[in-house]
Amino acid sequence: MADETTDDAPGRGGPRRAPGIKDVAAAAGVSWKTVSNVVNGTGRVGAATRARVEGVIAELGYRPSLAGRQLRQGRTRTFALAVPWIHAPYFAELAHVMIEVAGVRGYRVLIEETRGDRDVELEVARGFAVHAIDGIVFSPLALGPAEISELRGSTPMVLLGERADPGLAGGRRTDHVSIDNVGAAEEVTRHLVASGRRRLGFLGAEPEALARTGAPRLRGFRAACAEAGIEVDERWILPGGQFSRADGAAAVEGVLARTGEIDGLVCANDELALGALFTLRTNGIGVPDDVAVAGWDNTEDGRYANPSLTTVAPDVRAIAEAAVDRLVRRIDPASDAAVGGDGSPDVVDLLVPHRLLVRESSHRGA
Repeated sequence: MADETTDDAPGRGGPRRAPGIKDVAAAAGVSWKTVSNVVNGTGRVGAATRARVEGVIAELGYRPSLAGRQLRQGRTRTFALAVPWIHAPYFAELAHVMIEVAGVRGYRVLIEETRGDRDVELEVARGFAVHAIDGIVFSPLALGPAEISELRGSTPMVLLGERADPGLAGGRRTDHVSIDNVGAAEEVTRHLVASGRRRLGFLGAEPEALARTGAPRLRGFRAACAEAGIEVDERWILPGGQFSRADGAAAVEGVLARTGEIDGLVCANDELALGALFTLRTNGIGVPDDVAVAGWDNTEDGRYANPSLTTVAPDVRAIAEAAVDRLVRRIDPASDAAVGGDGSPDVVDLLVPHRLLVRESSHRGA
């Protein structure tokens, strides 16, 4: 079966359609298979015949069918990026950068917003029910890495998010890209301690069983407090809901009467921190003089907030490049775009860099 359009010659009297492979074959005096071989660089075609066919292609303006070529190759050079919330600043930036990175490697990206819905994430984990994509980069919210590894199908996949459980290393079937969330939480907590804060709270707590971002960040917060000899007040370990600005504002509103009990607040993302800043500021509580606030993700809103927000900044480009290169390796091990090009079957857990950006929200006198 030809992988090009096979329409009959253009009819008279109606709108002129694009020429097909049969039109080229008829004009060049060859079979459609010969035209297909010239277009795709396959088979044996004499130099004179090739030149004649190429001349007719140029004269008629014939363009091969991309869909047909993709079917022949068995790939669409398209993959899906599945994230919880496309409107969230971090995921919006990640999608923007990933589209750019994928484009350089000859791939397009389709965006799927799961909204943290378990049924949608189950569909993603199983590889979707369509064959229009070559692979998936997946940032899950409702599902943990162990569950995804158990139920996922054959579609190549790379996970993003909290660092995978090292205990899964022997049986994990899915590559994983993340920052060191525990280490980053220790770093930002140590910064607050070094600035003189001793009564610390954490906003964005999540149970370890959920295997979400908040859990390893809370773990790092607790570790740094213990290292500094600070006893954590469990009343100031606050849940973060959906990690939105509204959730951050509401959480601090709920404990507003006792904000004098803390002098520092580590928030599990910038959106929570921005919501916390709003509630503190509108209720006359000084930041950073009364309470220092820090977030995560280095979002644009945080850079322009008043005061500007101290934040953990993941290397988003490094995340996108690591995820795309790993996925390309899974899709096409022989591709030049595959990292190393060696087709390594080993499942990897990749850590990418992050930085602590100290700004006005945690620096007295800034």
